[in-house]
Amino acid sequence: MKRPRLYGPGELAALFGVSRQRVLQITRRPGFPEPLARLVGMNVWDADEVDEWARHNRPRRPPADEDEQG
Repeated sequence: MKRPRLYGPGELAALFGVSRQRVLQITRRPGFPEPLARLVGMNVWDADEVDEWARHNRPRRPPADEDEQG
């Protein structure tokens, strides 16, 4: 049996290019895949499910110059 690829909060932060605090907001959005497991201190998600979700719902980041203007 093939083991699933897993994403934890750190992997999601790197994938989406956001902070871990933002990851918490993203993972609470309606439609985001449910965690594969809830461990003490963190959840883990099936990477294939998250990748599929991201193809259709990738969080948008403002352009860099908009960040600087505030």
